[in-house]
Formats: sequence, C-alpha cells, structure tokens
Amino acid sequence: MSGKSKLKLYYSVIGPIVVCGCETWVPKESIIQKLSVFERKILRKIFEPPKEANVIWRIKANKELDELIKHRNITNYVKAQRLSWFGHINRMPETSTVKRIHK
Repeated sequence: MSGKSKLKLYYSVIGPIVVCGCETWVPKESIIQKLSVFERKILRKIFEPPKEANVIWRIKANKELDELIKHRNITNYVKAQRLSWFGHINRMPETSTVKRIHK
C-alpha cells in the first residue's frame, strides 16, 4: 500500500475511532499528550524512515511529520469537533435537555 493510501485510511477510519465522542471530553493535557504520541507512532509507520546517503536509517522528526500532514493533527481535530459541538448546543432551543445540562 502506498503512503498516501495509508494516510487516507488513517484519517477516515482509525482517527475517528480514536477520538469518538471527543466533543464531550475535558481536554486535559495528559489526554492531548497521549493522543499526540499515538498519532506520531502511526504516522512514523505510514511514512517509514527515510534512507540517508550513508545507508543509516533514522526516524522522522516531529516537525517533519507535521509538515507531511500539513498541520492536520489530531489535537486540532479534537478542538474543531468541540467547537462544532458548542455551536450545535447554542443553536438548540432553551428547553433542550442537553442545553440545560450544558449551562
């Protein structure tokens, strides 16, 4: 499988399963850190280590991975989902149970 296909699979299947229900999570630093570590592990598997001219293999740095995925990381996705959920709640009628709980 090509790296591009693997990345599509990650964004369409694996990523959404990992962050299922993230709209209601309390975004603690430990959770964000664990999600970032998980994502970097997956991305390093997808993009495989580059082979240098002197035949030494190395893993990609976090900055390189971030450039490869064009800054579409999992923490930004979680923040966007939470913001979307907040907007959804604000548009609900005042009598809605979810809106009353949210207040």
